[in-house]
Amino acid sequence: MSREDGQAAVELFGALPVLLGVGLAVAQLLAVGYAAVLAGNAAEAGALALAARADAQASVRNALPGWSRASASVRVTDGRVTVRLRPPSLMTALSRKLEVASTASVAR
Repeated sequence: MSREDGQAAVELFGALPVLLGVGLAVAQLLAVGYAAVLAGNAAEAGALALAARADAQASVRNALPGWSRASASVRVTDGRVTVRLRPPSLMTALSRKLEVASTASVAR
C-alpha cells in the first residue's frame, strides 16, 4: 500500500460524516414532501366526506397510512377540513418544526 492509497483512505473517512449528513438532510426533505402529499390527500378525502354528509374525521384517518395517523391532527369547521401532519424524523423537535398542513373545503 503506497502513501497515496493511505491518504485517499483518510480523505474518504474524513468526508464520510459530511456525506452522511447530506444524505440524512435529503431524506428528511423527502419525508416532508411525502407528508405534504398525504395531508393534501387526506384533507380532500375529508372534504368529500363532508359533501356526502359523512364523518369527515373518520375519512381523513382512513385516508392516512397507519404510521401517520398518530402524528396527524384534523380540524373540521364550516365546510373546511384542515389536516396537520408531522413528517417522520429521527429528532422529535425537528419533526414538530417541519409540520405540514393542508386544507380542503366544500361548498354547501
